[in-house]
Amino acid sequence: MTEDICIHPWEYHVEPFRIACGLYYVGNSKVSSHLIDTGEGLVLLDTAFPQTVYLLLESIRRLGFDPADLRSILHCHGHYDHFGGTKAIVELTGAKTAMGIDDEFILTERPELSWSPEYGVDFHESFVLDCPLRDGQTLTIGKIDIECVHTPGHTPGSMSFFFQIHDGRNEYAVGIHGGPGINTLTDEYLARYDLSRRTRSRYMESIEKLKARKVDIFIGAHPDQNDTLGKRKRMINGENPFIDKEAWPAFLSQLDAKARATFGTAADGFRPAP
Repeated sequence: MTEDICIHPWEYHVEPFRIACGLYYVGNSKVSSHLIDTGEGLVLLDTAFPQTVYLLLESIRRLGFDPADLRSILHCHGHYDHFGGTKAIVELTGAKTAMGIDDEFILTERPELSWSPEYGVDFHESFVLDCPLRDGQTLTIGKIDIECVHTPGHTPGSMSFFFQIHDGRNEYAVGIHGGPGINTLTDEYLARYDLSRRTRSRYMESIEKLKARKVDIFIGAHPDQNDTLGKRKRMINGENPFIDKEAWPAFLSQLDAKARATFGTAADGFRPAP
């Protein structure tokens, strides 16, 4: 069955807003998209669905920006709900694309792993990957340095991003986990697509890898991961609930606990650090 957002995308509209400094939310109520004003062009984190491209472009315009100023599109991972709108936006703006190199094969060889079948649609919106990302790579775009951290598990090439934003007085470390979902780690999914159970231990290792990160503003690949819309409602009287150093470690702890409760660790080769 086709997901409702692919049939009635307008029902998932979210009014765009500024999170802090040059960081904005331009996504819908199901999948996040974030806009970064680098001072020398715009960066977009994820494009959501092809069916919601018009909502995304309108959100960028409502904030006073021109989509033609998009320089780069970064993707958290190779799934339909995160890169489905990329082809259309690239053709419109000429923006360059970046995604984890280990997810490129989803575009070129195995589109069935794009999660489009689970949304009840076919994936026809493939695009050329201009910048295949590797672990530890830093992208400098305008005045922003974006560190790319390979966090496989949800997909082979899931990539988490970390960067600093500042307004002249305050500086904040921003972080996003590129692939926190365990829906691709179930026995059923792994068997359906003939995937290794080793992906589970890679997922757990990715969580451990991210625990050392200090993050002031945690943004989610989906709005429910960091309560994006709830925090937006609480942005009153100068308070900014997005600025919360405890949100990141709390989220990672929740992921760790859920994964252990769902599929365990020992049988898949994972050994936590002492």
